[in-house]
Amino acid sequence: MPMSADCRKGDAALRRGAWAEAREAFAAELSSGETPEALEGLGLASWWLDLAGDVFDSRERAYRLFVDRNDRSSAARVAVWLAWDSLAFRGETAVANGWLRRARRLLDGLPECSEHAWLELREGALALFEDGEPDRANDHAARGIRVAQGIGSKDLELLGRALQGLALVATGAVAEGMCGLDEVNAAVVAGEMTDRVLIGLACCHMIAACDRVRDYDRALQWCARFKAFGAAWGLRPLFAVCRTQYASLCVWRGMWNEAEEELAAATEELAVSRPAMAADGMVRLAELRRRQGRLVEAEDLFARAEPHVLALLGQAELAFDRGDVEAAEDQAARYLRRVVTRNRTDRVAGLDLLVRARARAGDPEGARIGLAELNAIATVTKTPSLHAAARFAAGHVALAGGDAGEAQRSFEDAIDLFLECGAPYEVARVRIELARALGTRGRVGAAVREARQAIESLQELGAELEISRAQALIESLTPPAVSPVRHDGARAGLTNREIEVLRLVAADLKSQVIASRLSLSEHTVHRHIANIFHKLSVSSRAAAVAQAARRDLLG
Repeated sequence: MPMSADCRKGDAALRRGAWAEAREAFAAELSSGETPEALEGLGLASWWLDLAGDVFDSRERAYRLFVDRNDRSSAARVAVWLAWDSLAFRGETAVANGWLRRARRLLDGLPECSEHAWLELREGALALFEDGEPDRANDHAARGIRVAQGIGSKDLELLGRALQGLALVATGAVAEGMCGLDEVNAAVVAGEMTDRVLIGLACCHMIAACDRVRDYDRALQWCARFKAFGAAWGLRPLFAVCRTQYASLCVWRGMWNEAEEELAAATEELAVSRPAMAADGMVRLAELRRRQGRLVEAEDLFARAEPHVLALLGQAELAFDRGDVEAAEDQAARYLRRVVTRNRTDRVAGLDLLVRARARAGDPEGARIGLAELNAIATVTKTPSLHAAARFAAGHVALAGGDAGEAQRSFEDAIDLFLECGAPYEVARVRIELARALGTRGRVGAAVREARQAIESLQELGAELEISRAQALIESLTPPAVSPVRHDGARAGLTNREIEVLRLVAADLKSQVIASRLSLSEHTVHRHIANIFHKLSVSSRAAAVAQAARRDLLG
């Protein structure tokens, strides 16, 4: 069927990234009668413009007309899009699965075509991102690549190679996977790919791979290219997700202001354009808040991001921060049950926390089981960041087992590796544990120096909770005779009862527990905490504890 003038105009506008112009052209064509081609074009223009209602309406009508025409491959193509839309806009996994199955049935028995490759690559991405199964994603990618090569589609072949690279990174084959992703994205910036949707997906796969193994330098190099490329090509809806992953890398490198800007912008953008995907930005912002010591805000954000799998891990870290190691262990184990063994990079954070929680709970044998898997992953991946996590965990196990010398060596190794990765928060966290190990060995001077160095780095970041822990450790290590003299002014007008409450807050006790401990009502405890905040000019528990430590009020 020959294409009308308006459809030709709409297609040309889509190729230029002129989404509003394309939408207008397709709407003009539809004013004289519906065709599936015009509806499909209108759906794509509306997709780029974030008009969800028009996307579903146009694509569902196009699908029905293609089916009526017995154009099975075109109907399948639209069905794959509807599966993606159902997840991104509405979070409807069952509906998405139905559309994918329908697409596969429509293509069954047809000669291999671009729709076969498109289906394989979308199913592969969902297998990895929704189900966390990199091997299944790799299988889909391999089939998609084979079909794309057979029909001569360079765009689909390169997207398949990008998905394959990401899946390989997830399994721990980092060097091989990254090499493949570098090649694909070199082709992208060289202009070898022409389909804007596939270009955006290939770029996002690269950033996702860097996020998994904390390869900030590689991400920074490519992001500089992608930002200019995306702005020129109008790829904003796809790159909103990439920005959340890039922001996580900024958090890792201590660039917390930039991370906050990226996360706020991307989360707001996704909440409007792809609400079902907004949880990804929310959970990463929650992690930043946790590191800042703003635990109440982090808790609220993690709760709002459920059932995102990273929300579960974040809640486990919050429990550990508050000293509830049993809850932290339970939540970490629950997270790991949701992550298949072959998804090695996603398992690292859960194993790291599980080992620390078990070690802190006095279960060194259980901690060693988790450490064995963590060490195995570090051996396979051969990346400094994951090896650093393994050495950090090993230090906790050694300290729990009473071997402070081995703990010291493990923590020192972790510091060296985290320094190599440019991860200041992680370095500071390990320094605090190294100080603890040194203190156990009686090397008080060296321990205090490590703790003070940690505080210096943490103050630059604004990590109040870790600052308070380091301060408390210094206080416990410093003999009373050399402790700073407590002046009345240091109390900032706090009453004896308020200082008593503040010390229990520093012990990470919740208001209900403090009330029970002091035989007070919970309302009275809240009032004391509000008074403490006012007198110390702070707005969070972590900040109050940090101030109290500086004023020597926790002894």
